[in-house]
Amino acid sequence: MDDAVQLPPKLLSRFSYCAEVLSKHQHVQVASHYDADGLSAAGVLSAALIRGGKDVHVRLHKSLSAKGAEEIAASECECVIVADMGASHLDTLYSTGKDVIVLDHHLDGEDREGLPYVNPHHFGIDGMTSACAGSLALMLAVEMDPDNWDLVQLAFAGIAGDRQHINGPKGINAHLLAEGLERGHLKEEPGSLVPPGELRSALYHSTDPYIVGVSGRPEGVDEFLNGAGIPPGTKDSDLDEQSRRRLSSLIALRLVDQGVSLATMKEVSRTRYRLEYWGMDAEELASLLNACGRKDQESLGVALALGDEAAMRQVEDLRMEYLDEVVRMVLELEEQGLQRMENIQYFHSPSSGFTGIVCGVAMQYLGDSRLPCFGLSRKETSVRVSGRGTTEQLAAGIDLAAALRTSSSQVGGSGGGHRIASGASVPLEREEDFLKELDLVIGEQLSAAR
Repeated sequence: MDDAVQLPPKLLSRFSYCAEVLSKHQHVQVASHYDADGLSAAGVLSAALIRGGKDVHVRLHKSLSAKGAEEIAASECECVIVADMGASHLDTLYSTGKDVIVLDHHLDGEDREGLPYVNPHHFGIDGMTSACAGSLALMLAVEMDPDNWDLVQLAFAGIAGDRQHINGPKGINAHLLAEGLERGHLKEEPGSLVPPGELRSALYHSTDPYIVGVSGRPEGVDEFLNGAGIPPGTKDSDLDEQSRRRLSSLIALRLVDQGVSLATMKEVSRTRYRLEYWGMDAEELASLLNACGRKDQESLGVALALGDEAAMRQVEDLRMEYLDEVVRMVLELEEQGLQRMENIQYFHSPSSGFTGIVCGVAMQYLGDSRLPCFGLSRKETSVRVSGRGTTEQLAAGIDLAAALRTSSSQVGGSGGGHRIASGASVPLEREEDFLKELDLVIGEQLSAAR
């Protein structure tokens, strides 16, 4: 195997230790996040445990609060795997002496040698770009049994869900890609600005890219396809090379007109990773899993991840509802515009479950690409915040995880995550103070980097 995808021996030893801990238990609880990556990890772990003859109980969380960590620690099950969360609550999770395995790629705190805790950051691997919960779950699954390598397809849905494939898999993800390709579970396919599927529906629901005047507007889609000489009902797979090139060029021109950067357009036309068993690419499966989580159908997402055919049929309809909601919310944001301060831009969202997704679209296609974007969702006595940035902003010195952690703590809240995508919760009555503090902290980060 290529040296570029060799993994640190200490990391591999930690996975071996986790597998050893698991081998002592018949009953295992899996606690994971509810997004595409969390569902991917839950699916990989559940499948591997079931194949190993274990009894499995799965519980999904929208976030892991201190109370949630206490509930996990107090579980009747003597072995719990916590995936895609947990790094912020290690003391609580390990307080009871029961066997708790934590697989998290969010940086928070120090490594815990001697405990079954795996966080890529502590082994020189960036958990923002090079390892997600799905990929950590897959590493543990194949440590349990090498026959579980076929689950790499499900792990790639987690990688795609966390957008870690955008500029090519790195670190642990690159290792999984190499093994998946060699074993015939994955296939690389060239990307395109042209969205997959029936083009009228695909363009209407398109948010990556979000095409102003087309996305979310039926009449705009029809006019656009007529201008490209493409008849109704055409699928992307029906296009000949000339038609595909023409449609791609027209999309590119629209994006340039709305100020989308060349870097973003290159990201959109990224390489796709086909999942041979699933008959779709990783991004499509990630979209299905995301729909389950965001529409409060987490159990359906677990069933889908485990390959249930009835769940697949049901999820297809759910995904269309999910895509309708996302494009509607982005369209409304396009019409109302973002609010701007000196160093940040932000908007208010009626639904916390979609705020991060809409925020990412706004960051790339609607707002000022120089400023990080934040979506705020008010709920009872608190405000939930989702922040998104770009690699260019990170290069300029911005760290959203640090900024949200600092600014939220100043007003009695909490926050954290990745440098490029992070979240927080703050008291409702301190929202204005929080925004002022956040704007100040981001400004300080930029000044320090100059």
